[in-house]
Amino acid sequence: MLKPIKDWDDAFANMAHVAGSEELPRLWSDNAAAYRASGVKIDQGIAYGSHPRERFDLVWPEGTPKGLVVFIHGGFWMRLDKSYWTDLAEGARSNGWAFCLPSYTLAPDARISQMTSQIAAAIDVAASMVTGPLRITGHSAGGHLATRMICDDTLLSKTVLGRIEKVQSISGLHDLRPLMQTKLNDILHLDENEAKLESCVLHRPILSIPYTCWVGGGERPEFIRQSEVMAQMWDGLDTRTRCVVDGQYNHFTVIEALRDPDSEIVSNLVD
Repeated sequence: MLKPIKDWDDAFANMAHVAGSEELPRLWSDNAAAYRASGVKIDQGIAYGSHPRERFDLVWPEGTPKGLVVFIHGGFWMRLDKSYWTDLAEGARSNGWAFCLPSYTLAPDARISQMTSQIAAAIDVAASMVTGPLRITGHSAGGHLATRMICDDTLLSKTVLGRIEKVQSISGLHDLRPLMQTKLNDILHLDENEAKLESCVLHRPILSIPYTCWVGGGERPEFIRQSEVMAQMWDGLDTRTRCVVDGQYNHFTVIEALRDPDSEIVSNLVD
């Protein structure tokens, strides 16, 4: 039986529960920069809108792409950008897929509903540049945004929506209402209406697209709970869902296997 949560700030405090986490942003940035300098073909800073953060990078495979993978970064909708994660493209790229990494405007300069609109615009533009099927994934806040793309109120065009074959949310947040009880909301400014609108667990899937919630077994219990609940909700709505609780990986190590072309998390996405 789950224990009731009394401290919602602690429930979402990933870095506070991972030793040495203060060094992670520098490590992510260094790894991504080294990958960009490695000779892999990358088109950087492609505009999908007029705001300075409405840009994406596109990592190309050798030869004609099998299709397009979109990876949406996390950071609680208020931190980081595409430049921290370029090296996560390698697993999909080595399997023959193009890999898109969009940035989006962060809180408090944008509301989460605006970010949802931006990601839909980014995917529409990226999809016009790469033929074939689409696979969408994202981590943490990005897992939320990835899932929002196939909710019943999606802003994706019908043409693009029809090309999506799989969606994979990694450590995603799918019920945003508890965030109103945290200090994070001093920046997010969620109110009841927006929290409900942006909570994927309160939506139906627009199509029966195979959907995975992937989460580390060493993550904060709330992240595991949200992944399990999300998969259960949509499984009951005629969508083929899967919830993978992956070993003892924490909120940050769980995405590292995206670099590995032979990893299970990559296979689940591109096979």
